[in-house]
Amino acid sequence: MDNKSLREQISDLERQIALLPAGSITRKKIRGKEYYYLRNTHNGKRTEKYISFDELPVIKDMIDKRKGLEKILKELKLSVIDENEEASDGLMDMPFKTSVRYGIQLKNQISSVKDFKKRECFNIVRDYVFGPRSDKVLILYGLRRTGKTTIIRQILNEFSVSEFNKAAFIQIKNSDTLADVDSDMRLLEKNGIKYVFIDEITLIDDFVEGAALFSDIYASSGMKIVLSGTDSLGFAFTREDQLYDRCISVHTTFIPYREFDEVLGIHGIDEYIRYGGTMSLGGVNYNEPAPFSDSKHAEEYIDTAIARNIQHSLSVYQYGSHFRLLSELYERGELTNVINRVVENINHSFTKGVIERTFESHDISLTAANLLKDREAPVNIKEHMDIDKITFGIMSMLDILNKEEQSIEIEEDHMVQIKEYLKILDLIMEIDLESLPEVNKKGSITVITQPGLRYAQAEAIVENIILDSKLQQLSARDRKRILNRILTEIRGRMMEEIVILETKLANPDKKVFKLQFPIGEFDMVVCDPSDLTCNIYEIKHSCECVPDQHRHLDDDEKCSMTAHRFGDISGKYVIYRGESADVGDIHYLNVEEYLLSL
Repeated sequence: MDNKSLREQISDLERQIALLPAGSITRKKIRGKEYYYLRNTHNGKRTEKYISFDELPVIKDMIDKRKGLEKILKELKLSVIDENEEASDGLMDMPFKTSVRYGIQLKNQISSVKDFKKRECFNIVRDYVFGPRSDKVLILYGLRRTGKTTIIRQILNEFSVSEFNKAAFIQIKNSDTLADVDSDMRLLEKNGIKYVFIDEITLIDDFVEGAALFSDIYASSGMKIVLSGTDSLGFAFTREDQLYDRCISVHTTFIPYREFDEVLGIHGIDEYIRYGGTMSLGGVNYNEPAPFSDSKHAEEYIDTAIARNIQHSLSVYQYGSHFRLLSELYERGELTNVINRVVENINHSFTKGVIERTFESHDISLTAANLLKDREAPVNIKEHMDIDKITFGIMSMLDILNKEEQSIEIEEDHMVQIKEYLKILDLIMEIDLESLPEVNKKGSITVITQPGLRYAQAEAIVENIILDSKLQQLSARDRKRILNRILTEIRGRMMEEIVILETKLANPDKKVFKLQFPIGEFDMVVCDPSDLTCNIYEIKHSCECVPDQHRHLDDDEKCSMTAHRFGDISGKYVIYRGESADVGDIHYLNVEEYLLSL
């Protein structure tokens, strides 16, 4: 058999071997129970991965098959005649172990995004790729459907012909290993490739432990390397370990209103509340279906993009040592379910808070009367009975929410640790709460940064409660009226959180918070500690200017306490959905215009 045939057979065997698990099976006895693990050693480090009893015979057969193929491969390699062959022209004949695209294949792959508008973080990636030589890699990471792969394709579309001929794109599969990628990187480097984009790199189990390979060997030799993936937590671990001080990080998860408006071409705060959080809603530039169109799709997104993301990262990082208090949940196969419930619990508490705030106990009868006023039909002599029914319905709703909250059983330690990881993913952020005159009374509000996810779950919670048997004595019209009122209040509360969060992120040098008084509050305060001045805001979902909206801003005592504590008040504002205008010393700002200006 000639050398060419031998090499083809060797390449085929290597591909087969790459798809099979490496290592050996070991057995441990823990608390009287037997557990099986797949043990492997890479770069001098030993890893162990748990194997369920159902997987055991299948994995054992696969390991035995791999050992047999490795024996055949070793014999074939000894048969190859040692000769100095010239490198083949181009990359066509290269025995790549992963899915490597270049040339016309890559050109066809990136053509679909040519006319897409670009996210703001695109400029950071472009500056790295076209900037001076660096020994750093760029990691582009974020939850699913936040534009990572699109950004890579947009960068490749900006290459000149000569630069494009020196670029390659690697699509990682679950079966690929770091050794496979290393082998392909060597072939690409040997053939003059200078720009390598590797998508879904975190699918490789040993990526976190061996990521320094990309910076220390290839980037330091002059290659520009962009690593992307949905496993945000895995990248976070890598930044603190193997790629510490050797990477530039670009996180795509948080999509502010201005990008939703400008990139997707979809306008309006209510649209952002319903669908914001991904780059997947229709519009002029992106045409995938929206993942937050209903609670079912939202729950699927939480499970696949968030819960499994966290579990995968923890299982492969430092041999699973970062599970900490979550290890038992993982062993029992319950971790993804508990993560789902934590996110659900955050949104459940938010919804309950909105309903309580809307229908405070002393206002329930008044609220019922106001709901009746909205009726198109004339009020009849049974009006007082209807008020009693609606009041009972609202109280029943609060009772249902309280019981549901008690039924979500999550240990506090588990909740705290999972929230830590959700913060690393940028899925949740905190808004500060300050109080006056009790300056030591502080707190925070947890915000889900993907508003469409929060709204889909909140809407489902309210709709399910409306269908509860306790509320069936209300007419369909009254139930619908209550539902619409609550959903309007939810959108109002979410608009408030969106404005505060985006203001905070846009002003890192300022202190942005909600300020509470014994009676009433300022929805937002923006304080400049350098010149001791502050602006105070009310945030309303209304489209109309109403004097009651700025009654707290007009309160001399509240303003005096605020100025004494945080500095002189330089402006008073109401952010709402109507047109910008001035009413005395109160400046009304349109919410969309305000968010676009940040």
